[in-house]
Amino acid sequence: MKIAVFKATIEHVEEAAVLFDNYRMFYKQPSDLAGAIAFLAGRIENNESILFVAKDQTDNRAIGFTQLYPSFSSISMRASYILNDLYVLEAYRGQGAAQLLLDQAKEFARAANAKGLELSTAIENETAQRLYERNGYKRDNEYFHYYLTI
Repeated sequence: MKIAVFKATIEHVEEAAVLFDNYRMFYKQPSDLAGAIAFLAGRIENNESILFVAKDQTDNRAIGFTQLYPSFSSISMRASYILNDLYVLEAYRGQGAAQLLLDQAKEFARAANAKGLELSTAIENETAQRLYERNGYKRDNEYFHYYLTI
């Protein structure tokens, strides 16, 4: 299998939305394909995120994606990116798609002269944690992170 990773445009939203909907269901959300299409289209049209898609070139099927949201570091006065989503269809896991998506995200951030990439994952998602740690991501033991639900 040959996997290609590319930056998605509005033309790729529908195929990426199928993956995005699966990703949300993985995190126990109800399926909402129409909502997924609208959400991704809004992010791309408003330049609010960078979406990379991995495609199996043998059958031209989208098999995974990652989405980066821009952020900023006041201390370093540089851009930073939040790697908010990373997902590969279950049948394609372990074949290198996630690694290629991480590589593309890292290269994008490097080319943008960003300070770095930040991500979080579920505590029980040990497979993802191992992948991130193999790629040099460090678990934050220095700061507590807080979140206010509105």
